[in-house]
Amino acid sequence: MRIKPEQLTAELKKGLKPIYVVAGDEPLQLGEMADAIRKAARLAGYDNREVISVDANFEWNQLAFLADSMSIFSDKKIIDLRLPSGAPGIEGAKALVSYCGRLQEDNLLLITAGKLASSALKSRWFEALDKQGVVIQVWPLEGQDLINWLQQRLRQRGLSAESDGLRLLASRVEGNLLAAAQEIEKLYVLYGAGSLNQQQILDVVADNSRYDVFKLIDSALSDREDRIVKILLGLRGEGIAAPIVLWALTREARSLIKIKWAIIGGQSRDMAYRNNQIWDKRKQIVSHALNRLSDKDLTSILVAGAKADRQIKGQESGDAWETLREICLMFVMVK
Repeated sequence: MRIKPEQLTAELKKGLKPIYVVAGDEPLQLGEMADAIRKAARLAGYDNREVISVDANFEWNQLAFLADSMSIFSDKKIIDLRLPSGAPGIEGAKALVSYCGRLQEDNLLLITAGKLASSALKSRWFEALDKQGVVIQVWPLEGQDLINWLQQRLRQRGLSAESDGLRLLASRVEGNLLAAAQEIEKLYVLYGAGSLNQQQILDVVADNSRYDVFKLIDSALSDREDRIVKILLGLRGEGIAAPIVLWALTREARSLIKIKWAIIGGQSRDMAYRNNQIWDKRKQIVSHALNRLSDKDLTSILVAGAKADRQIKGQESGDAWETLREICLMFVMVK
């Protein structure tokens, strides 16, 4: 059974399931939800806990051994399985399917995993876990989802903020919920419970926003000039190599060209998206970009990309980062 992160508290109150899978690439949410599950399990008498981490040397028969072994301290046990890669491999897949086929009521399996690939969601091992337990996928929070999360987090500390203050706070911690939680604690320590104004937040909260090249691409496709400049400055400040940014930009331009030509050749848009790994979450922004950008626009982006590549290699004068900025804006400023 799949649920949203905000549904976990209510679901735990209904009673425990034998298996919980918490997966994603947002560490604060991942950790806090796993903590909530462990706490609920302890209250239900699962006093013993075995932690196993899957790495290159891990042997999956350990899972069956722990499931079958009795504890001298407690009749009930949490098997805390860490799967950072989000992929168990062939042997792991077999072990997980086998575990689901012979559940024991005194065991609770908690799997915390990295981001799951779309192919994993259709696998036999995932379907077995989904059928027998609860699956929660967490995602980095953006836009109104981030605002809602900040409001809830402030409320937990007896704090509140007006909409302008919340937007300011969101802009300074976007992509970094760990920093967001720390900044809210700092605000509580300095001001105590109560209402915060924009100036108080401005005085205290550092700019902890963290971005990656994929957020840069999505902002370019979404025609968000304001975000593009900030994200690009953030990437440069964090030491992200210019070739990585260039690769992401030119890869997206080539992908858009391929999709355009596939559609012109008679392929349906959905098929073209599927063949180019454009999944549901990105379809809207990709469609927006396809409607705005012509073949000429996309070719100009690739030509500018070649210039940036020469600058990075020292074969042409000029600042490669300035050219990368121009490329980003070419996605937006369509003539």
